[in-house]
Amino acid sequence: MLIDTKAMASITEANQNFSRVARLVDEMGAVIILKNNHPRYVVLDIYKMQEINASDEDVLSISKRLLSGNKEACEMLSE
Repeated sequence: MLIDTKAMASITEANQNFSRVARLVDEMGAVIILKNNHPRYVVLDIYKMQEINASDEDVLSISKRLLSGNKEACEMLSE
């Protein structure tokens, strides 16, 4: 999975302008929030989360699965 740099925001920006982050989620389906220039959080559209089948998994296991599946991209972003 490629991560579009347009779908990333700093934690400061998310804190100060969450409506912009929400609009990005509406457009892109998900936004990665960076903390200290490292990917830390994912804001995900609820319908996209349901596509992942959240009824069978809790949010923590989904997060771990998404991060492990995109480990290479996250490591590249953290450099």
